[in-house]
Amino acid sequence: MPQLDTSTWFITIMSMIMTLFIVFQLKISKYLYPSDPESKPTTTLKQLNPWEKKWTKIYSPLSLPQQ
Repeated sequence: MPQLDTSTWFITIMSMIMTLFIVFQLKISKYLYPSDPESKPTTTLKQLNPWEKKWTKIYSPLSLPQQ
């Protein structure tokens, strides 16, 4: 049974890693990132819901009279 020749494995693995690195760098460099992101003003408009216009009381079960 012949021996497996592993003499070229190092150069193959290193070239594969270099190629992947270059490909990923080229892919990442295509994106345009904003240089100075500015926060938008967060002004919230308060909308009154029908149940917020009147006073309501929430009864907890413990405060109800016993039956």
